[in-house]
Amino acid sequence: MSGLGRFSLSSPGSTSQDDEQGAAWPQVVAGARSLAEALPDLLVEARQVAMTINAGWHGRRRSGTGENFWQFRPFIAGEPVRRIDWRRSARDDHLYVREREWEAAHTVWLWADLSPSMGFRSHLSQTLKRDRALVLLLALADLLADTGERIGLPGLRRPAADRHAAERIADALGHLADPVSLPPTEDIRRFSEVVLIGDLLDPVEETLSWMRKVAATGARAHVVMVLDPIEETFPFTGRTEFRDPETGFKLNSGKAEQWRRAYRDRLEAHRQALSDAARRAGWTFVVHHTDRPASEPMLVLHSRLSGIPLNGSGGAGR
Repeated sequence: MSGLGRFSLSSPGSTSQDDEQGAAWPQVVAGARSLAEALPDLLVEARQVAMTINAGWHGRRRSGTGENFWQFRPFIAGEPVRRIDWRRSARDDHLYVREREWEAAHTVWLWADLSPSMGFRSHLSQTLKRDRALVLLLALADLLADTGERIGLPGLRRPAADRHAAERIADALGHLADPVSLPPTEDIRRFSEVVLIGDLLDPVEETLSWMRKVAATGARAHVVMVLDPIEETFPFTGRTEFRDPETGFKLNSGKAEQWRRAYRDRLEAHRQALSDAARRAGWTFVVHHTDRPASEPMLVLHSRLSGIPLNGSGGAGR
């Protein structure tokens, strides 16, 4: 088992988009067609998720150089008198300063793992891991576009401030020929931010290596680990066939329940290694299960990207 959890589970109630491992090219074509067909509905769902938290989303607005009015605030003793807005101050007994909005947009790189292992859904969830990852990515793109941020897809789309970023990104992903778990790091620069959404179940050292490369650039990342609930609970008993959707390798168990403890321990160790690496880098780490609302990880990402500690804490979370 090269990567923890990359196996589809051939047991009652479990389904995968990659049930048959025939020739590679037909699988690629079928996967691309399935993604293209799903994207319009996923874009609508993403918009709905974005709308549920849009009222509280203020992006990275702050005072600074710019042309747009942001807010009035009370005058602080010791400030230059020339900063006082006398027209606003004349309305009551207090002095006010007019602040403009800081307009230097940040670059945010977005990435969703669309590799075959993400095309999995068990009977415990109504959503493919792939679809949930895309909804989160597109909803985030929609929110960031509204605040004027520069949004890009590593290796696919250069960063740009675009009100229609979600549609542009959906179109780019619809033409993705060879989806991979982790994005290239060549274009990531200091002061930019990266949002990675996937199951992160490839060999842990591969993901840790990617994290080290991103950290070395000086960029900050937000990592969302998307899991089907059955991948946490491992409720299998009796004879069960496990199949790797990316290689076709099959593994049979006569008594799957005997593997449960070892599997859960290994999953926890795998997840803890990623969480620890994120914490050391000052990054966000969130675990999300597809039977839970998409708004839950979105609220965490909103908080982190806005620079607002969630529940009074920062860094990695779960």
